[in-house]
Amino acid sequence: MNEALKVQLQHLERDAYLYIRQSSMRQVLENIESTQRQYALRARATALGWPDDRIIVIDCDQGESGASAAWREGFRRLVTDVGLGRAGIVMGLEVSRLARNNADWHRLLEISALAETLILDEDGVYDPTHFNDRLLLGLKGTMSEAELHVLKARLRGGILNKVRRGEYQCLLPTGFVYDEAGNVGLDPDVQVRETLTHFFETFARVGSVHQTVKAFRTEGVRFPSRHHTSDPTVIFRPLTASAAMRTLYNPRYAGAYAYGRRQYRRRVDGGKVIQRKPDSRDWLACIPDAHSGYISWEQYQENLRILQTNGRGYEVARRSPPREGAALLQGRAVCGRCGRHFRVRYAARRGRVEAWYVCDRAHGARAEPYCQSIAGAPIVRLPVMNSAT
Repeated sequence: MNEALKVQLQHLERDAYLYIRQSSMRQVLENIESTQRQYALRARATALGWPDDRIIVIDCDQGESGASAAWREGFRRLVTDVGLGRAGIVMGLEVSRLARNNADWHRLLEISALAETLILDEDGVYDPTHFNDRLLLGLKGTMSEAELHVLKARLRGGILNKVRRGEYQCLLPTGFVYDEAGNVGLDPDVQVRETLTHFFETFARVGSVHQTVKAFRTEGVRFPSRHHTSDPTVIFRPLTASAAMRTLYNPRYAGAYAYGRRQYRRRVDGGKVIQRKPDSRDWLACIPDAHSGYISWEQYQENLRILQTNGRGYEVARRSPPREGAALLQGRAVCGRCGRHFRVRYAARRGRVEAWYVCDRAHGARAEPYCQSIAGAPIVRLPVMNSAT
């Protein structure tokens, strides 16, 4: 059917929407011709009868992938306006510009059919209310999604091939650098090397993350940390329990090349869920003795065993039901000194169970003294609290 015959008066009474998108900022800067071709679709709308002031351009999704609509505000606005009956036609250079995900694409088709909105690409004008046009648009969406899968698989295959050989360069943890040939070596900074060596020796001696952090604090030793920027610099700051755990779990410090220790999944809202794989057999690559390290592979395994043994008590505590007693401000009281929430502890004294609000997060993270602790009984007896309850 001729394009002009599909465009009816009811379509011209509404606005024409031009959706423009490039997948990355590099494409936005380098693929200038593609961007110009997308903007040139305004002329198609003008030729079909839309005045220039009725053509709405949505180009706020430049540099965003079309794999999902979760993080594309422009696409969400487009779908909303189509559903509200404001759009007479939706224009895009090709289906992949509008969506690479079949769920997003078919949702747009459904809403366009209900609102009797036309769809235009470089090949022609389509009416989603017509079976043949809708079938063709559905096939184009399927091919677009398959194309994205092929492109990702091709890129991923090349990366994995280098990973299996241990040649794919990843971000190195503090204490390692790449030389001019691309090989991994120890950091040339003597202070960084000696501090990391002292860290592993201290953990082997005390056998606990908390005691290691406490020893560093007592000795006044600061731990190195690198900012991964265009000009990576190493700064020294107090050791925390989280930094100690990351260092002990990282196989790079044992001289092993490791890749695929974490698994990433997308949430519905577009965010990422990270799952750690504790067993090295589940990693995509694990090559011991790939480069110099601060400890041996056997010592690394022994450190993991110690951490697992130390953590069994916490696992049992997490699985157990809450302890007896109910603190009035449990989960609500905030420390006036550091701004963190109090933890609640219960103690049996004088034949009854008493609640205490304890601020000990700095103690657990950096082995510092408790910030403060407050008895729960006086708080319960406060007139304001009693009236509030």
